[in-house]
This record gives sequence, C-alpha cells and structure tokens, in this order.
Amino acid sequence: MRSIDLDLSVATWRKSSHSNQDGGACVEVSHSFADVVPVRDSKDLGGPALTFPVNDWSSFVSAVKDGTLGV
Repeated sequence: MRSIDLDLSVATWRKSSHSNQDGGACVEVSHSFADVVPVRDSKDLGGPALTFPVNDWSSFVSAVKDGTLGV
C-alpha cells in the first residue's frame, strides 16, 4: 500500500443520494482527482478521508448497484 498526500481543501464533494436528510448516514465522495476517489463522513468535514483507486471505486459502486457485492 502506498501513502498519498492530497490537498482535500481543493476537492469538490458530492453527498450520496442515499444519505438521509436528518444528518445520519452521510457519505460524500469527490471526483476532483485523476487517480483516486476520496470518501468522507459529511458529519466530520475536517476528519479523515479514505481514498480508493478510481478503478476500485468504480467496481465497488457497480457491485452495489448490481446487487452483486455479496453482503
């Protein structure tokens, strides 16, 4: 695993359409970077963000949408 240093202050964040309106279960993603997709908890904007390689994130989202995630 490699460590990357991103300036997340320049990221444009988008809240998941599955997040509810009363502040719970809120996930935000950013597509502001070419190689990685940062993901964070929108209730903790200054907290940590997980980063995923673009292809891995795309595969994860597709598996969730298709119902093939196996959860």
